[in-house]
Amino acid sequence: MTPIDEVLKLVDVIKARFAERAAVNDAIGQESALVLSLLQPLPPFSGTFSPSRHPAIRHLDAALRPGDSSDPSILEAIHVIAFNLPWQYAYPERADSPRLQEKIAFAEIIGPDAPFRSDHVCLGVTLIGPDTFYPPHRHPATELYLVVAGEATWTAGKASHIESPRSFVLHRSQIVHAMLTGASSLLAIYTWTGEDIGTSSTYV
Repeated sequence: MTPIDEVLKLVDVIKARFAERAAVNDAIGQESALVLSLLQPLPPFSGTFSPSRHPAIRHLDAALRPGDSSDPSILEAIHVIAFNLPWQYAYPERADSPRLQEKIAFAEIIGPDAPFRSDHVCLGVTLIGPDTFYPPHRHPATELYLVVAGEATWTAGKASHIESPRSFVLHRSQIVHAMLTGASSLLAIYTWTGEDIGTSSTYV
């Protein structure tokens, strides 16, 4: 199986989980349905998948170990391609959070600058190492997360809550949000939709 085939298999598993959630008619279900509609058909492939050297991927092995509540289908699909995904962390250094680029990485599979190019939807994987604070940030896009492995405290606006594997988390456009991991790494699927998915997050 080629890396492209492995990524396509991962996308299919993700779409299946989103389809299950889209059956619930609430805000998360509606966003799940929107994402699925924007992934039909899948955007054209115009990039490559090759071994990554991003420093944060040292947390992948631990994140990919099956846990009691993890989703084994997604974990398995990520595992076979994980180290060949386009991991990156493009934010500037923060004096109050040094070396975040060694603890956080994102691998965008579908999006404006991703291997599968789309101007309408982003889909990727987020990896956050243990005991790491992803500082408050915002972006124009509406964001939907599906937690795959690990737990984290998610803060959006003034509300904070712990999310575990199989949970969906919705961030509306421009809402300030942050994540804090504990002893385990966090692995999550993310999607972006909206009129402006090309503008990156900004710290606040």
